[in-house]
Amino acid sequence: MFTPEERSCLRSSLLELAHNDERITGAAITGSAAASREDPWSDIGLAFGVDTAANLSSVLSDWTAHMYAQHRALHHLDVTSGAWTYRVFLLPSTLQVDLAFVVDTEFRALAPTFRLMFGKANEPRHVSPVPEAIIGLAWLYALHARTCIARRKLWQAEYMISGVRDNALALACIRHGLSSVHGRGIDLLPGEVTAPFQDSLVRQLDTNELSRAFRAVIHGLAQEIPNVDQDLATRLREVLTALSECPL
Repeated sequence: MFTPEERSCLRSSLLELAHNDERITGAAITGSAAASREDPWSDIGLAFGVDTAANLSSVLSDWTAHMYAQHRALHHLDVTSGAWTYRVFLLPSTLQVDLAFVVDTEFRALAPTFRLMFGKANEPRHVSPVPEAIIGLAWLYALHARTCIARRKLWQAEYMISGVRDNALALACIRHGLSSVHGRGIDLLPGEVTAPFQDSLVRQLDTNELSRAFRAVIHGLAQEIPNVDQDLATRLREVLTALSECPL
């Protein structure tokens, strides 16, 4: 397990590396550290602007080689969003290091957790979650949950029920002004919001239990949708009711 001191030292060294890399025009700390909310389990999040699109691939390659050679990275994965590439590294200490790269014309804050350390950033463009898309994922998971229970695909059914619950709680997070991404805001929701969803937890893998949890999560979803989109809630009410009453 890494220590906060080791994490801070590594972050400082990466920022120094960026400052000395002529291709990098700006750097920012992102995530909990940018909001002064770090705790002993927080990872490192850094974002970098690169001078030209042509240099993006070479910067990614060079920085990846640096993470493996100098910091003993074990593995990495890429997550792309728009023009950004988020390269996420796993270190032997279990420290996660998220390095985000984008051409400098797109280097900007996409969320409040962005603290510019050097260079210049463009005007912030905070991306808000789209409730309609989350609702769509919720009913899609619900349809597959019903089918999986009927087909006696028990593990997949549990997976789908969890997907309904995750998206329903994401809607609750939006309603309360909390982060709806990756469950970050769920633990900050009021107890009266999360309590009904406890009944949607699958306690054992059999059809009776899965059916019970399925009905509970559909009820919770149906209660949450009107809080963010009343018109869509009206259109979906009948089908959600039919799902909850469907014999499984």
